[in-house]
Amino acid sequence: MLSPQQAADRAADLVARARAAGADAADAVYSADASTAVQVRMGALEDVGRSENADMALRVFVGRRSASVATSDLSADAVAALVDRAVAMARLAPEDPWAGLAPADRLLKGNPPELDLDDGGDPAPDLLKARALAVEEAARAVPGVTISDGGSASASRSTVAIATSHGFAHGYGVSGYSLSASMLAGKGGAMQRDWASHSARHQSLLESAETVGRRAGERTVARLDPGRIDSGAMPVVFDPRVSGGLVGHLVSAIAGSAIARRTSFLLDALGTPVFAPGVVIADDPHRPRGLRSRPFDGEGLPVSPVRIIDDGVLQTWLLDSASARQLGLEPTGHASRGGVSTSNLAMLAGPTPRDTLIGEIARGVYIVELMGQGVNGVTGDYSRGAAGFLIEDGRITRPVAEFTIAGNLRTMFAELTPASDLEYRHGVNAPTVRIDGMTVAGG
Repeated sequence: MLSPQQAADRAADLVARARAAGADAADAVYSADASTAVQVRMGALEDVGRSENADMALRVFVGRRSASVATSDLSADAVAALVDRAVAMARLAPEDPWAGLAPADRLLKGNPPELDLDDGGDPAPDLLKARALAVEEAARAVPGVTISDGGSASASRSTVAIATSHGFAHGYGVSGYSLSASMLAGKGGAMQRDWASHSARHQSLLESAETVGRRAGERTVARLDPGRIDSGAMPVVFDPRVSGGLVGHLVSAIAGSAIARRTSFLLDALGTPVFAPGVVIADDPHRPRGLRSRPFDGEGLPVSPVRIIDDGVLQTWLLDSASARQLGLEPTGHASRGGVSTSNLAMLAGPTPRDTLIGEIARGVYIVELMGQGVNGVTGDYSRGAAGFLIEDGRITRPVAEFTIAGNLRTMFAELTPASDLEYRHGVNAPTVRIDGMTVAGG
């Protein structure tokens, strides 16, 4: 695999070739990764996989016309053909008044920040096999677990580089490690499945196989013999495994493309309260060893921590250069190939402990799993299948399944209360959250 500097040089060379072929401007992305994954089931090796990939993507501009092409064939002939094809396609494309590279004066200057994203590790398959066996063994050892759906361990390293025709060329590398286990409990049609996993940029930050496996087993057994829930309006509490999805719906609604197309339920919400006072949602691309940390965005712009929601108020859209031009604004450093993306995004912890948040509920439901895609980004209407646990007199009691929760995201956001138990375990994180008055339809 190429080093970050070598990858940046390859991307810059592709851009130079595009300019020589007649493009007025161009940018290129080089990406490569190598990963090893081991899967076991019932104490026996099930699969060992090794993948190594490298590809390049080129975007060229001829006036206000543009075209994008990509290839995984990095031979000299293939790269030459890629350049010629991209320029020819751009000349035939319709004009786009918003097309173009990011503003040159906004590009990252100097060296990118060091974020300690690559520990240089490359564990042998035997070590990954031992981890996979250990995580599965710990899960199977939980009383009540009937059968294993598998344990896995993986390791990867990746390199990403971006170059533009107005002088930007930088790259960075990341490593990644993960453990997971999926278990079943019960018998026949009454079997229940659940899982647990953990991922980290450094091996030293990865949870032990025993911890992950035990969590998978305990979650599975806890869901045995689910009952039904009566329909009605009641408080709904989202476990941290699913609460981050609410933050994801916010991101989709404030993406520049959705605002420019006027297809967002938050179309006129900039600068207004969207969440309750005190709620903060922050994006931190500079988090050391963060799962989605990055030194620059997909157009070469510098990135920095930003509060998207501050004290409940929406502070910014998420804009790449094209959507920023369309809206008459400035790009926000959230560009990705083909749109916008966040980095380490989190709804920050509130002041209320989780147990207090639940303890105030006479009757409600605690959600650990959501199913279906019933979210309308234009209207904000929300309806998802769910499974979890009944809350009675301030305590989580018996498991319940096969019910639906519904509401509207504008109302849900305004009624949301975050607990104090935030952990950074994913790219998008949130603590336990409570939303009062949602509609629950029992099966």
